[in-house]
Amino acid sequence: MSTPVSAPVSPPVPPAVTPTATPLQVGPHTVAPPVVLAPMAGITNAPFRTLCREFSGGKGLFVSEMITTRALVERNDKTMQLIRFDETEKPRSIQLYGVDPATVGKAVRMIAEEGLADHIDLNFGCPVPKVTRKGGGSALPYKRNLLRAILKEAVSGAGDLPVTMKMRKGIDDDHITFLDAGRIAVEEGVTSIALHGRTAAQHYGGTADWDAIARLKEHVPEIPVLGNGDIWSAQDALRMVRETGCDGVVVGRGCLGRPWLFADLVAAFEGREQDVLEPSLREVADVMVRHATLLGEWIGDEARGVIDFRKHVAWYLKGFAVGSEMRKRLAITSSLEELRSGLDELDLDQPWPVGADGPRGRTSGNNRVVLPDGWLKDPYDCAGIGEDAELDTSGG
Repeated sequence: MSTPVSAPVSPPVPPAVTPTATPLQVGPHTVAPPVVLAPMAGITNAPFRTLCREFSGGKGLFVSEMITTRALVERNDKTMQLIRFDETEKPRSIQLYGVDPATVGKAVRMIAEEGLADHIDLNFGCPVPKVTRKGGGSALPYKRNLLRAILKEAVSGAGDLPVTMKMRKGIDDDHITFLDAGRIAVEEGVTSIALHGRTAAQHYGGTADWDAIARLKEHVPEIPVLGNGDIWSAQDALRMVRETGCDGVVVGRGCLGRPWLFADLVAAFEGREQDVLEPSLREVADVMVRHATLLGEWIGDEARGVIDFRKHVAWYLKGFAVGSEMRKRLAITSSLEELRSGLDELDLDQPWPVGADGPRGRTSGNNRVVLPDGWLKDPYDCAGIGEDAELDTSGG
């Protein structure tokens, strides 16, 4: 009999392999255990963060989806909606994407002066073409002087707010940047660094290079280093800490359609010997409806909330015996009643499927990274980068 989702529990952790759950210090904020929800465009909005926080018991750090600095400075309506936090969210964490140092500086000062957040994370890891073709995300650290200029503006503009950054190993195997970027971050006053152990060209394919995380930790001992990539279970998280010496973990795709993973993560880091949470389909269905409900309340429109929820359906149902026609039907619902009635037609007594807690989300790899013309000619020259390189929309 499965454990009710309302009472999340965690996997047994042998005392001999339980790492010391040293709290992560992000400026004045103590994150214990050191577990962070990765910012994911179109995913880690306030409703999803609420679900993850509920399962974690309020422990950990939960970062917003990507906010474009230009859109924030211009007070774009969608962007201002994306930075609305639930009153229980503490600290409030915003991830910023920007290419122009001046615009990044304006956005950071706006956040600090208006009290819009308690922590700022900078995105240097996004591999999608609409970002890299502007020189942003995982393309940007290749331009060392540009990276330094952005970090300098961000840290100086943030005042007392801590500034962290998330990045990848580099653009591809011939253009590795993470060690240089890490050193620049330390010199410019960044509080901590999260490294995804893949290049931009890999996207989410292949296996994450945890050795790179260990190398970065050795290279920048002055500040905390967090590891990201291929954490599908709490045991993966513990193993990453043991093998790399990193100071914490950042979890992204592993919690797609599985926000209760944070219950397992917290208990594992705290060394509590409890069973892995493996909800039945009935319990998963309840979480699905709650997720869609929260989205509707956040957006202010039930139908739009359910429509936004559609992208999560396949992740929640991964591994369960649900026919293709029903999957399609659930993925085009537009009301809570329609969603609930469709779920009620399923065999809700199905137990958690074997293997459903493994890899999920996008897995494509070996992609050509789309870059601005001449981007790779000189790793220091950043001529031509300005406000026109900034994206004008946020999120997914």
